[in-house]
Amino acid sequence: MKKRLAILGTGAIAHRHAEIFSAIPGIELAAAIDTNLERARSFAELHGMGQSFGSLSHALEEGGFDAAVNSTPDAAHYATTLELIGAGKPVFCEKPLALNHGDAMAMTQAAERAGLINMVNLTYRNAHAVQMARRMVAAGEIGDIRHVEASYLQSWLTGSHWGDWRTDERWLWRLSSAHGSKGVLGDIGIHILDFATFGTGLDVAALQARMRTFDKAEGGAIGPYTLDVNDSVAMTVEFSNGALGVVHMSRFATGNLNDLSLSIYGTRGALKIWANQHTSTLSACLGADIETATWKPVDCPETPRNEQRFALALMSGENGEPAFRRAAEVQRLLDLAFVSDAEGRMLKAA
Repeated sequence: MKKRLAILGTGAIAHRHAEIFSAIPGIELAAAIDTNLERARSFAELHGMGQSFGSLSHALEEGGFDAAVNSTPDAAHYATTLELIGAGKPVFCEKPLALNHGDAMAMTQAAERAGLINMVNLTYRNAHAVQMARRMVAAGEIGDIRHVEASYLQSWLTGSHWGDWRTDERWLWRLSSAHGSKGVLGDIGIHILDFATFGTGLDVAALQARMRTFDKAEGGAIGPYTLDVNDSVAMTVEFSNGALGVVHMSRFATGNLNDLSLSIYGTRGALKIWANQHTSTLSACLGADIETATWKPVDCPETPRNEQRFALALMSGENGEPAFRRAAEVQRLLDLAFVSDAEGRMLKAA
């Protein structure tokens, strides 16, 4: 029997989820839910869904779905996910799971107590290269990790490749705390911290963060949007095995479209990963190549997408990764980074 899926929130990312889930055997797109009922109806018609609702409570009363994709705005994740969990629905939630660690843990514990499948769309787990790197690290191919470099670089504040941020609300809200943004740290920091810790298989033991908000408009505002959140962040990180690393992210990285990089340096070799939203590459310096500092490409088999992992979890009853608990752990690091910047010191993560 097919698993009937509802999509809550019908913005841009919801269309991508609908396209991917509709192609997965055993999944049926059943309902679209949005506070704008007309938008929900249009979404349902476009993606062949039989039902549309203007509220989550109404959709739950009808009971016509088995699980939900939560693609609402960030600030709505907490309340809507708890409502879904309370109704016994497994949830595939967009990142971030919540706006702070306390709320993320409350959601995690609620899902775990209810015994429900729970996953978060940490997008770059879809990168074949980071999955292959994780396996190589776990197999001991590069020895003990000693140093890590990780970055997530965008340039939409200096280029117009994704539209004009000065006039497009899709980008303006990301620059304003009053509209729910936590800056580049909250937007893409969650991705690069997950990328770095998943790729290395290490936890963060301590971190120190510095943030900058740059002047971008006269008076620091455009219409109702006060441009007050962080644009660039640099972190020094100590990992659980004692290795040191740097993690940085920026929207002012001119010349980069949407680029994640991770270099992992070990006692017996090293790995370099590059990824964007479409593809990824992996190269390695191993064995005799260490003596000449020669890097060679590594073939990376395809890995299932997060949506496919969620579908498999629904079918099997075994929770997939990345789960709510993982997203909550990364959120704890994001919260800690804000404190570190405010206090100007390194803080332990444990």
